[in-house]
Amino acid sequence: MANFFKCVTVAFKGACMGAADVIPGVSGGTIAFIMGIYGELLNSIKSINGEAFRLFFSGKFAPFWKHVNGTFLASLFAGILISVFSLARLMKYLLEFHPIPLWSFFFGLILASAVYILKGLDKWNIQNIISLLVGVATGAFICLASPGQTPDELWFIFLSGAIAICAMVLPGISGSFILLLLGKYAFVMTAVSELNIPVLIVFAAGCAVGIVGFSHFLSWLLKKFYMLTIALLSGFMLGSLLKVWPWKIPGAADGFDYPALPGTFTQVTGLESQLGTSIAFAVLGLVLVLAIEFFAVKEQK
Repeated sequence: MANFFKCVTVAFKGACMGAADVIPGVSGGTIAFIMGIYGELLNSIKSINGEAFRLFFSGKFAPFWKHVNGTFLASLFAGILISVFSLARLMKYLLEFHPIPLWSFFFGLILASAVYILKGLDKWNIQNIISLLVGVATGAFICLASPGQTPDELWFIFLSGAIAICAMVLPGISGSFILLLLGKYAFVMTAVSELNIPVLIVFAAGCAVGIVGFSHFLSWLLKKFYMLTIALLSGFMLGSLLKVWPWKIPGAADGFDYPALPGTFTQVTGLESQLGTSIAFAVLGLVLVLAIEFFAVKEQK
């Protein structure tokens, strides 16, 4: 009975992480910190190594399950999946019928997350500043140089899953934010809400490969070059705010959706009636991230 309640508790924490993973700017890794399971999650993921595969393919399933902390991972991912499938339909509806307030909310979330990550820099030396500027330039370049639509082919869905899942081991970086940057957020949310099984299987396979293949590298990177990595990621998020800027001028001849700057706001339908609402939702996003990060720090202490 005790094990059952432990599984339910872990599944609930997974559901909280899943809710965060659906919202760009809110990191599932940060929620794991708040819930007190980040260390166990990271160690469990890192245990999926050569020894785990040896045990599995030699038929030693019980030792394999124990080696990878299978009960914990299964309970956690069950909670994540339940939450993601529950919220995907809502995200699809909001993207279709209330895009400007939703993008404003995302803008506030990502801005607050980037600023909060920057607080982790305890030294503003030339290396960290250069890393930050490189991140800003890279994020902005990707947003401006890439079309609004990216391939829907399965190979790109696989790649998107492999890249996005890595955010799970990076508190402050959201997997949904990565999907937004890749132009696959709405596509994946639609696939989840409509149970597009082929797409979901390929995406899940990409996630599995990404989390196993990249988690060790990311852990090493944060251990050896923590400040440079944090500065680069923060700059990347700041530059990528162009992607979630609420007002864009769609339908350009080259297929790009350019951000509408103050002088071109009048070209965007619905701005006048939604400006106040958008500001309110952006502030709400800022406050939400600050509250989450506050409790995360409190949990660590």
